[in-house]
Amino acid sequence: MVLQFETGMVGAKVNTHSAESAITFRRGHAVGVDIRLEWGPEGVAALGADCAVLVVVDVLSFCTTTDLVLGNGGRVLPVRWRDHRGEEAAKARGAILAGESEWTLRPSSVTEIPSGTLLALPSPNGATLCDAAATTGAQVLAGCLRNASAVAARAAHLADGRPIGVIPAGERWGIDLRTEAKTFGPLRPCVEDQLGAGAIVAALDGYGRLSAEARLAAVAAKAIDIAEALTECSSGRELAAAGHANDVALAAELDTSGTVPVLRNGILEDS
Repeated sequence: MVLQFETGMVGAKVNTHSAESAITFRRGHAVGVDIRLEWGPEGVAALGADCAVLVVVDVLSFCTTTDLVLGNGGRVLPVRWRDHRGEEAAKARGAILAGESEWTLRPSSVTEIPSGTLLALPSPNGATLCDAAATTGAQVLAGCLRNASAVAARAAHLADGRPIGVIPAGERWGIDLRTEAKTFGPLRPCVEDQLGAGAIVAALDGYGRLSAEARLAAVAAKAIDIAEALTECSSGRELAAAGHANDVALAAELDTSGTVPVLRNGILEDS
């Protein structure tokens, strides 16, 4: 194995016993890795320049709700969290703002949403990351457990041999959905997004080399009872305590959907 280190790369750890082809390290990242995984907005910034496709994963709840809306023939316009100008711009495009009708960020609220609905869906994690990812030039997909295999297949087709980045959204400490506060706390990695990202990576089996982070997520997704994990994780318990256990159950359904949300002109549509 040939190792090539570029200027500024310090402290890389490499398995020198591997017989795989050369890896070059640039800006702290392994070039030559085909599927990479990084968390949150920092992950979008880190992978956006190098990856042809970015898959945003927010299982509880943006990407699950998006899957259900598109599965009913609707579309979703992601809106950054607490961005009132963005909300007004979405309504100017004919979108119905989530929370101003019976449809909200909760998956169970959209199970019977009418076909043709354009839903403007603000969220602090998934929607905000989709909007950020759109600025990178990469193709942007929204994935969850429900559509993991379908999203993986579409990502592989769109990337066509180029790198794919998977972005588990995580949560942010300090966000209160009931207030107008705009301050975001530090990243709170979460079980559900790790497993959702891992299920997508696992479904990309055979596409190419995995980063260590991607490989770990895929192993976890294949090894654990996903429904049980979502029920027992912090996010699942918090939602159940608020009376929203059905949202967790909907989010935990693995590969029940063939919907593939692809971001085009700022709107997530089924490809």
